Amino acid sequence: MDRTKKLWIALGVVLLGTFTVLGVFGREVYRQAPPIPERVLTESGKQLMTTDDILRGQRVWQSMGGQQVGSIWGHGAYQAPDWSADWLHREATALLDILAAERVGRPFADLSPEQQAGLEERLRREMRTNRFDADTGTLTISDARARAVAATGAHYDALFGGDASLAGLRESYALQEDAIPDASERQAMTAFFFWTAWACTTERPGLDVTYTNNWPHEQLVGNHPTPANLIWSLVSIVLLIAGIGALVWYKAFRDEKEAPVEPTEADPSAKIELTPSMRAVWKYAAVAIGLFVLQVLTGALTAHYTIEGQSFFGLPIGEWIPYAVSRTWHVQLAVFWIATAFLAAGLFLAPAVGGREPKFQRLGVNLLFVALVVVVLESLAGEWLSVKRRLGLDMGFWFGHQGYEYVDLGRAWQIALFVGLMLWLVLMLRGFWPAFKQLDSMRPLVLLFAGSATAIGLFYGAGFFYGAKTHLSVMEYWRWWVVHLWVEGFMEVFATAAMAFIFSRLRLIRPTSATAAVLFSTSIFLVGGIPGTFHHLYFSGTPVSIMAVGATFSALEVVPLALIGFEAWQTYKLSRGAAWMVTYRWPLRFFLGVAFWNLVGAGVFGFLINPPIALYYMQGLNTTPVHAHTALFGVYGLLALGLTLLVLRWLLPRGEWKDRPLKLAFWAMNGGLALMVLMSLLPIGLAQAAASIDQGLWYARSDAFLQQPVMETLRWLRMVGDTVFLVGVGALVWFVVGLKTGWSLKGAAGVAKRPHSASLAVTAAPGGAEA
Repeated sequence: MDRTKKLWIALGVVLLGTFTVLGVFGREVYRQAPPIPERVLTESGKQLMTTDDILRGQRVWQSMGGQQVGSIWGHGAYQAPDWSADWLHREATALLDILAAERVGRPFADLSPEQQAGLEERLRREMRTNRFDADTGTLTISDARARAVAATGAHYDALFGGDASLAGLRESYALQEDAIPDASERQAMTAFFFWTAWACTTERPGLDVTYTNNWPHEQLVGNHPTPANLIWSLVSIVLLIAGIGALVWYKAFRDEKEAPVEPTEADPSAKIELTPSMRAVWKYAAVAIGLFVLQVLTGALTAHYTIEGQSFFGLPIGEWIPYAVSRTWHVQLAVFWIATAFLAAGLFLAPAVGGREPKFQRLGVNLLFVALVVVVLESLAGEWLSVKRRLGLDMGFWFGHQGYEYVDLGRAWQIALFVGLMLWLVLMLRGFWPAFKQLDSMRPLVLLFAGSATAIGLFYGAGFFYGAKTHLSVMEYWRWWVVHLWVEGFMEVFATAAMAFIFSRLRLIRPTSATAAVLFSTSIFLVGGIPGTFHHLYFSGTPVSIMAVGATFSALEVVPLALIGFEAWQTYKLSRGAAWMVTYRWPLRFFLGVAFWNLVGAGVFGFLINPPIALYYMQGLNTTPVHAHTALFGVYGLLALGLTLLVLRWLLPRGEWKDRPLKLAFWAMNGGLALMVLMSLLPIGLAQAAASIDQGLWYARSDAFLQQPVMETLRWLRMVGDTVFLVGVGALVWFVVGLKTGWSLKGAAGVAKRPHSASLAVTAAPGGAEA
């Protein structure tokens, strides 16, 4: 059995085994999710809320921006509090004062340490004891606790209702004035907040851990790391070390080395025949760059809101574009522009793979472009309308804001985007089809390319398995199928296959070697990446088994990143052996940047928050956007820009590029990203982590902590990195526009276009040798 066949079998086993794990333990997410009471009663029989109130409150929270305004169970934005942790602390302190007044007639703070200790023990019993009756669906709480719930709810009613006395707090939270004008909606949302906090502090039946595995850290109610948390953290670290050791051993002793490929004297891609559909792809490249610019600008605005609340250097921009809207757009535009660049690369390469232009392919490319523009514009407008309270709850979910990070767009636009992805998949497979029938060395690589494209098309559909009223734990399970598997998983597989195809077409690597490399890297990436989805769900109302699986497998996600830089450098060195490869110097350097940030952003900063014990204290802190920015832009953003530049190089083949703008763009964007992280996000995150360990998550996310002068200074320092980054973006835009006007080309006026005499497709010569 040859090596390639073994790798195909290994990939099949990995996919079957890992998705089985994801499905079997996903069933446990459904089975063991925290119950939503049919009714909440006091001991005296007064009804406080019902299931309908809690679920309506969830929909109100979604419509105002959801995870873009603070967070729930640690998932969401970082400026406003985590509402579940904040409610828990406020309710606990309110109950302590009520109990102190009942017992000794004085505030809790005025009691002796012995008296306080006694009341704190009573508080823990009161809040940790599970009083939910599964047979009747009734949750019963004491009359004293009901008073604490009412007092806490009154605070949120004033906060979201525009009470003038809390204007300063809203500014600290970057929360728009009168965020929820309807009093009944505010009351419903407080019911939802209560339930999320109840799940954080109520022990599972028969166990001494809460529904959220004792998260968040809250000393008043006895929330501290569980033994399982510590054990599985140690397991993950040991597996990481063992995995890296095994991979190094494999590369050193078992990896089959092949003689390097002799570079051709001329650029093989000079034979590309630009078909009508390939020429039509230029619009995608232009839109991808345009959306990238918008995403960066909304990110700068969102970052500034963390300093001035709803103003931008004194201008009240927040009245028109609130923080919830700017952050939603920033996150959604990141997905849109990166996906657009990937779509463009696929559509450009498809005819090259198949060797001919399918009938009506250009029409399909143009129709998909129109659909893409409509979905982007309409979804962004709908999100604004929802946050500004212009849509009701039903219309808001369908055409406004779903409330969930990275899948914020209304359900109707989500469906439209999925239909667009299906059209893209059809266009891709039509282009690939002739290559499927050729029994040459390129066929396995084409199959991998097609399979990864199919996964991108289909896996976005995981976002349809939850609705507006779906249980929060179940929603998080499916949301991470989209965010982790679709964005972080199969997009990376698609990019790996695309790059292997490109390098094999450029005759820098052999097709058989490219196929083996893609199969091997995909297998070791997905063996940790697919079950590793659970590392996002440690504290989302899931059982300990989810933590065990997530910690075990997600540690292995870092393993392939340890040597990815070496592989990228080896490929780059090969490219330097051919004089004509200077044409592709800057796209290749963007790919080298991907390798660096893959290790640092996805690997180092990802593992910083990956073990359960680390995430217990750091979930929902600024250590998360450290990983998010360096992985999303550093990896997928640079990869998307590299692919876009490569497509533009082939679409506009005349003349030699002027390097200076691209050099500035590359180093300014990478340097700006590093400065933003090292000067602002990472120091803030580490300071928050210390506060979370010392006092609790509620404090690390509170205005009392985040509005300290030193923290404000750190947020201001982010402007240094942002400014450098913006310079790089400007240089990139200048260069791309110059490809059309001519100012980005050396001696463009006197350079004729190169001939397009033949297809890029490699045909089989007699005897099976490559021509």
